[in-house]
Amino acid sequence: MSDKARGALVIIGGAEDKRGHMQILREFVAKAGGSHARIVVMTVATELPIEVGAEYVEVFESIGVADVRTFDVSSREAADRPSACKAIEQATGVFFTGGEQLRITTLLGGTRIDAALHSGHEQGLVLAGTSAGASMMSSTMIVDGRAETNPRIGIVQMAPGMEFIDGVVIDQHFAQRGRLGRLLSAVAQYPHHLGLGIDEDTAIVVTGSTLEVMGKGAVSVVDAGALWYSNLGHLREGDPLALHGVKLHILPAGYRFDLRERQPLKERSAGSGQE
Repeated sequence: MSDKARGALVIIGGAEDKRGHMQILREFVAKAGGSHARIVVMTVATELPIEVGAEYVEVFESIGVADVRTFDVSSREAADRPSACKAIEQATGVFFTGGEQLRITTLLGGTRIDAALHSGHEQGLVLAGTSAGASMMSSTMIVDGRAETNPRIGIVQMAPGMEFIDGVVIDQHFAQRGRLGRLLSAVAQYPHHLGLGIDEDTAIVVTGSTLEVMGKGAVSVVDAGALWYSNLGHLREGDPLALHGVKLHILPAGYRFDLRERQPLKERSAGSGQE
């Protein structure tokens, strides 16, 4: 399937604006069909599906979406029901709320809903996720980890994600929770992956192999592909990491990055000024 046919990904660092201009959520709706969008809000990550789902329904309706519904999955059995797959198949956009990313993979991974999401995405279905719903987008995800510390052995826990985007590890609430150390620790273990640290009320919109940043914060891209020295093999739990040759790119709103070439694109996109 070509990149052109595949639906966009809107990956949000959490705490997105839901009361003001709602730039990020409006972009998701626009990508999913605007006023003709059919949105499914997946609340599988949260332990408060009714409350969280109702909030997003209200938000999307205020943007102008007439067809928006919530869908909660509390068991793997529920994720295999034909009605669940039908909801995904009829949607033009699926939005994953925050919560615990491991709940998403544990309840959906390998089910009929999982297959329907991947099949739909390959055919143009737009997928979005915030906070935990952002972390689970990658093939390898951060499950938990210590913040506000230098890179160390054992401060980050990794697990398989939902595999909607390859070659990256995503962290969210990035600047606000001081998570650079744990993202560096993650890419030290997986140097073939790019680390994407997304600030709050900030998102990346991925189309094909290109991402574009929008929102109030920035995205930190950590590239350990050219790493020429680390002491990773000689350490015990809690020991500090030495990393030589890591690249760091900072991308505010309007800046773009080629994930395939692992390079920022110099020109900003037209009309990308911050609201």
